[in-house]
Amino acid sequence: MKTMLEHLSQYAFYHQDRRNVATHFVGIPMIVVGIAVLLSRPHFTLLDIVFTPALIIALASSVFYVRLNKMIGIVMTILLALIIGFAEFVAVQSTFVWLITGISLFVVGWIFQFVGHYFEGKKPAFLDDITGLIIGPLFVFVELLFLLGLKRDWQQTIERSCEKQNKAVNKK
Repeated sequence: MKTMLEHLSQYAFYHQDRRNVATHFVGIPMIVVGIAVLLSRPHFTLLDIVFTPALIIALASSVFYVRLNKMIGIVMTILLALIIGFAEFVAVQSTFVWLITGISLFVVGWIFQFVGHYFEGKKPAFLDDITGLIIGPLFVFVELLFLLGLKRDWQQTIERSCEKQNKAVNKK
């Protein structure tokens, strides 16, 4: 399994333009919440526990994040729990409210993503590596840490990795 910094460095290569990163601060949370909303209505019960596809994906994502980094994984798990709570609240509303909320968040989130990648001039990372879909929310959170002046060593490592990737691409 790749390390946290390897995943983030690979993802960051596709996200070096500040405008693209800024659109991801809006778009990725919208997409995550939209998916959670849409996947919170279908459910099944196992051993008196109600499961939804959203909950299963959130749990699997949390395990992945915690395996990469315990502390950041715990924070991501808390954020996902808040999202699932909101999504479950929306899922019990009328079918119209549930669908319009989930679809709107999802579509508008992707519009932000594609506008950002237009600025960047690069395709989204997940088109080359599907794990980009799970790394995106993590990337946004870690970028927030960088903006707060935290994890400077990670930021420098990721920036050096991007420089190496840019040089390799420019040689071709």
